[in-house]
Amino acid sequence: MSERYAGKLDPFVVHILQPMTAIPSLPEGKPEPVADTRKESLIEYPSLFPVKVMGARSDGLVHEITQIAERFDPAFDASTIELRPSKAGNYLGVTITVMATSRAQLDDLYRALSSHPLVKVVL
Repeated sequence: MSERYAGKLDPFVVHILQPMTAIPSLPEGKPEPVADTRKESLIEYPSLFPVKVMGARSDGLVHEITQIAERFDPAFDASTIELRPSKAGNYLGVTITVMATSRAQLDDLYRALSSHPLVKVVL
């Protein structure tokens, strides 16, 4: 480290900026397993789960989304659908609430909705 900064920096910063003289060694043996948090879920199943779908505004969009929702939740209640048009009216936000029974069910629902040609975004 340059001597011209030595008196102007906090001693902790000076210590951090010093060249490392030794590389710390890793502990020998097997590393501890790290939990895969992607598989853990904060959702308790079964529970009502809202899914927001945004798509091109067309006559069949809501009907198509409803059919997909019913495939994954046979008890899906279409009267709970919420609609929100975009400011310019070109897109429609559709919120469906399904009874989520598992992570796999939600993943499959998201894939089915996302793959529909009228759907732009699924949240």
